[in-house]
Amino acid sequence: MILVAGATGLVGSEVCQRLMGRGERVRALVRATSAKEKVEALRSSGVELFVGDLKDPQSIVAACRGVNAVISTASSTLTRQPGDSIQSVDAAGQLSLVDAAKDANVERFLFVSFRRTPDISFPLGDAKAEVENALTSLNFTVIQASWFMEVWLSPALGFDYANAAARIYGPGTSPISWVSFRDVAEMCAVALRHPAAGRKTIEFGGPEALSPLEVVARFEKIGGRPFRLEHVPEQALLAQFEGATDSLQKSFGALMLGYLHGDAMNMAPVVETYGIKLTNVNEYARIVMGKAAAP
Repeated sequence: MILVAGATGLVGSEVCQRLMGRGERVRALVRATSAKEKVEALRSSGVELFVGDLKDPQSIVAACRGVNAVISTASSTLTRQPGDSIQSVDAAGQLSLVDAAKDANVERFLFVSFRRTPDISFPLGDAKAEVENALTSLNFTVIQASWFMEVWLSPALGFDYANAAARIYGPGTSPISWVSFRDVAEMCAVALRHPAAGRKTIEFGGPEALSPLEVVARFEKIGGRPFRLEHVPEQALLAQFEGATDSLQKSFGALMLGYLHGDAMNMAPVVETYGIKLTNVNEYARIVMGKAAAP
């Protein structure tokens, strides 16, 4: 039995589907306040539901009983509910889950984290690092994902492909290995049982590193029209980061600076070892622009 924390989130729900497709038994940690349609989607796919909350250590202890593996994709950043914060969920909550897994003698723990820019300390990055350090006494796998294309190349963060407009953080010339959250979910499902993934941190990105301006050029070619660009200067991003008093705002400011500095990596060794097929930016662009153009 595999416990998935964050099972109604962007990556977690996809992880559950991938595991079920592999014939695994899956227990999803869901909250009483979780979106009903997301919970029902899990239930209808055959996932066992367990009502609990990372902020409630007793419920986490109960959720870990009878499981031999844990996958945690949970975070407070995208689906914040009352009482959620980086400190309560991404730090204390995840550490409670690690402790519960140790006490339950769970054999494997896979944690979805993200790539961090050196020399930039911020609440979400510090929380992820603390959890990664706590996992070293377990048979762990950490997936450090690059920037999600479905998040950073979406209207929510100013990449408005439907209207051919894009907000670019900084000059937009530093390459990033944009990754699909679906590929991260597949990597979780593969790495959980793969002998090469034990006690390892895996840096995980897309198949090619493209600068934001190169991404815009791909979208322009596929969509057949030029984009209007809005550049946010580095000085403005630094002022936002340094002036933020809220931990979430501080963290997003740091992530924008990370985007500015870039995150290029060579994924060939990971692809060869784990047999993962990675989604490229062109494939993503065709899908989202096709949906945007549909009546």
